Amino acid sequence: MKNFIQPGVNLDCIAPYALAIGNGFLDGDEFAVASTDAAPGAPVVGVTAGVFELPKAAVAITRKTRAFWDNAARLVTNVAAGNKLIGIFQAGAASGAATVAVKLVASPT
Repeated sequence: MKNFIQPGVNLDCIAPYALAIGNGFLDGDEFAVASTDAAPGAPVVGVTAGVFELPKAAVAITRKTRAFWDNAARLVTNVAAGNKLIGIFQAGAASGAATVAVKLVASPT
């Protein structure tokens, strides 16, 4: 197809703050996971699809429910208000757990 550009999984992004490989971040309205370390304002390839273990807020998580990104805390949460929908939790987790598996999904909201 003449107008196809790329699959859209690994995208060129700009690091909004210092990133370590595996950190989640928002580049504008798009959530991605850093594929390398990056300084603030530096280019970084962001992975926008797949299942990732991400740091989570101190809330109990129910498997197969919506996952939101709390950009201020830089954590995933089940709280929708004020946060960006980024995917679906692939496992449940107790409130004291530090991380949880999240399947990223594209969301225009």
